Amino acid sequence: MDKQNVISAINVDVIRVVAIFAVILLHVNNVFTQSVSDIGFLRWWIVVDIYQIIGKLGVPFFIMLSGALLLAPSKLDEDIGTFFKKRFTRIGIPFIFWGVIFFLWGLYVENQPATQEFFINGLLKGPYPTFWYLYMLCGLYFITPLLRVMVAHFTDKLFKYFICVWFLGAAVLSLIEFLSGYQTSLEALVFLIPLCVGYFVIGAYLVKVQIRRWILFSLTVLGFALTAIATYLIDGSSSGSDTAFFFQGNNSPPMILATLALFILINSYAKPKSTAKIEKTSWTQRIIHVISENTLPIYLLHMIFVYALKHGFFGFVLTGSTIDPIISVPLTATITLILCLLIIIPLKKIPKLKQLIG
Repeated sequence: MDKQNVISAINVDVIRVVAIFAVILLHVNNVFTQSVSDIGFLRWWIVVDIYQIIGKLGVPFFIMLSGALLLAPSKLDEDIGTFFKKRFTRIGIPFIFWGVIFFLWGLYVENQPATQEFFINGLLKGPYPTFWYLYMLCGLYFITPLLRVMVAHFTDKLFKYFICVWFLGAAVLSLIEFLSGYQTSLEALVFLIPLCVGYFVIGAYLVKVQIRRWILFSLTVLGFALTAIATYLIDGSSSGSDTAFFFQGNNSPPMILATLALFILINSYAKPKSTAKIEKTSWTQRIIHVISENTLPIYLLHMIFVYALKHGFFGFVLTGSTIDPIISVPLTATITLILCLLIIIPLKKIPKLKQLIG
């Protein structure tokens, strides 16, 4: 399968749109529910459980899609220098640009003191919490040339073996430690495949997997249901401690089940390249494509609008306490996405800004 056919076999646009909306939904939910004093039973199930579970899909979807695109066999012969030059243009330049923006944001909007610690932590950890994803992405890029060779020589059997070893260390071992209360060093010493690397490599495999859609839908629902029920039961017995949301983590077995199944399900609707060219593009497809090609700047910009909406920068305050969070969370996520596009699209028409923004 050549490069063009590999890309056309992946439902890139829809996966990206689902991922970026999930990320925004999660961040809005985390910010807005902090102000809700009486969450109530129904709000808990929808806001704390369902919205957060959906939100947790975002990062694994982005990682798996990156793996599917960057670890394709057609990429094996790409020169290392060429690869890193492309990555710097695509990620590095926007990383620096938005890093400066958020340093200034922290100083002049959030009024953080301009101390040595502020700048050092900003460089080492990122000037804003969302930058952790870009640091992680850089780590994946460093090992991508190596993983390409490995994946190119993987048989179907070896892929399945890789998934089993990764799942055992990242999910099963974590579950055993959580349930037993005993911490081990097995994950670091024996099962050496990090969570993000596993998702990255598995993405290259999942785009070739074909499973009946009703099975994928059932597995997705099952994974979500088990996650929601387990979170509810644990939260009720742990009085809101950090362990309450263990099953919503990207390393919990039911979340992995739901994430992988839904990724394959969405990708199963990918159209062949020839068909996509013939069919008339609808306005929905055009919107999806516009969002898709701007997911990086949307990811980097969206927290500014979440902050602005919460603090009334537009003349009104929108939080979980002003409007029921069942409504305000998805509403704010949608508004945030629209505002990001209204800023990004015009700015990217300026040639010198397009590369900086991402």
